[in-house]
Amino acid sequence: MSPVLVSRVVALLGVVSVVSALVPAWRSRLELLATVVPAVAPAAATAGAAAVGVLLVVLARALRRGVRRAWWAAVWLVGASVVLHLLKGLDVEEASLAVAVLILLLLSRMQFVAASPPRSGRTTLGVAVAAVATAVVLGFLLLTIGARAQAPSVTAAQRLEHATLGLVGVSGPVTFRTADAALDAGVSLVVLGAACLVTVLAAALRRPGGARPLTPEDEERLRRLIDGQDDPDALSYFALRRDRSVVFSPSGKAAVSYRVVGGVTLAAGDPLGDPEAWPGAIRAWLDEARRYGWTPAVVAASEQAAEAYARQDLDALELGDEAIVDARTFSTQGRSMRSVRQAVARTRRAGYRIRVDRVTDLSPEELQAVRDAADSWRDGPIERGYSMALGRLGGPGDGACVLVRALDEAGVLRGLLHFVPWGRDGLSLDVMRRARDAENGTVEGMVTGLLDAADRLGVVRVSLNFAVFRSVFARGERLGAGPVLRLWRAVLLQASRFWQIESLYRANAKYGPEWVPRFLCFARAGDLPAVSVAVLRAEAFLTRPVWLRRLSTGHRGRRHDRPLTPASAAPVGERSSPSRSL
Repeated sequence: MSPVLVSRVVALLGVVSVVSALVPAWRSRLELLATVVPAVAPAAATAGAAAVGVLLVVLARALRRGVRRAWWAAVWLVGASVVLHLLKGLDVEEASLAVAVLILLLLSRMQFVAASPPRSGRTTLGVAVAAVATAVVLGFLLLTIGARAQAPSVTAAQRLEHATLGLVGVSGPVTFRTADAALDAGVSLVVLGAACLVTVLAAALRRPGGARPLTPEDEERLRRLIDGQDDPDALSYFALRRDRSVVFSPSGKAAVSYRVVGGVTLAAGDPLGDPEAWPGAIRAWLDEARRYGWTPAVVAASEQAAEAYARQDLDALELGDEAIVDARTFSTQGRSMRSVRQAVARTRRAGYRIRVDRVTDLSPEELQAVRDAADSWRDGPIERGYSMALGRLGGPGDGACVLVRALDEAGVLRGLLHFVPWGRDGLSLDVMRRARDAENGTVEGMVTGLLDAADRLGVVRVSLNFAVFRSVFARGERLGAGPVLRLWRAVLLQASRFWQIESLYRANAKYGPEWVPRFLCFARAGDLPAVSVAVLRAEAFLTRPVWLRRLSTGHRGRRHDRPLTPASAAPVGERSSPSRSL
């Protein structure tokens, strides 16, 4: 039986255990049980069953990924639940279900071979906070259900305080009618506290392993692979992000750059290095995914890379198109370029000047001024971008990047574009920002300024924004489009109110680019929901609350390597800070 189905059954048992613990036992069964076990046993077993149920629900996610240690933990917990259900009130029905689940786990043991993922100290702290909070809530519910055994004047706040103190064996403010009721409540809360301790210890004692941050040695190897490619991918340079990891092929001639997000090992762009060595790097990446129970996925792969991943049994779905402009043939002449031409004219009339420089040619003071301005223009604290964003500006080794600046008549910076190298003769857009009160047309002025300077820079091709589901908009508005395509276009138009999907496509189309398809690769159709969430999380369109991010990462506003990724997905030419990201 597959780990997915086993995980669902285990989660179901967990829910049943929690519900059963919160429902009063049959009085006749309790009286029969009292003749063979101590008086405090049912109360302790009830609290234990509730804690085990919660743990089983939590374990289901790791079981779904086939993690071996999760299987062992589930076997012990399900076995314990059999005993607990019998002790808490002779609940034969729940105990029988637990026995069936235990048999299922034993029969499917060969399906669980993945190693445990790593746990950091801050992650362990997060587990501890979540475990204590869960135990307090369960204790509060148990005290609320047993309110008849308490004094009438007891309040909800007193029950909450009693549940919190009771986890460590301290008596709280709740007054009970009888000594037996007080003892039962005390034992139940201590059992919940013990369950918390076991959970935290299990998290803290996990072996390290799995993905590791990009090291300077890894970065140097990646740079050699990128520089050695005859025709690299437009997104290859973004593999040098500091929040990614990398796995190399056995020969060392190719590599896959990825990041683990919510149990999904998310690669971005094409593999690096010699295409003939790609299969070895892809297999190494997939082997690591199987070893740690991660779900493999690739975002923004080119057609060539999608075919390479397909040969390793991954499916591919066209995600959108990348806009690539040929600098040798680009011109603002003609009717189709009228909007661009008018936008550029507005900026010139306003006295704007466009400066195009390699980062290595800028002084430290100029770079710092650009960073400060870009930070002040960012809309909110979240740094967005992953697959098509470098996450820093002016870092060591990034001197070949190109910075385009728009300066007003007084020499004040009003907008900027940052491009990373794309092979020997190309550039790929990384960051696009502008002042909120900048002249409308500033971005168009910077793009055309870069293309005008292409000969001086030795650039023949420029990769601009990525347009998600571009073909739907392009074909859906044509005469004769089918009902399904029109419906899909209507759905995307509604989504564009929040993510500006359509406006991003139209803003890029004004430059007359070549549209190059990009693909999303995945192992199974059932993985798509998890993969979609992972992509949105990686690109920072779905984010955790600030307090939770600080708890898990310790981040309190510092900017490592001065990250300068965009803060929104507004298209080229919009007034908000545009983004290259998905």
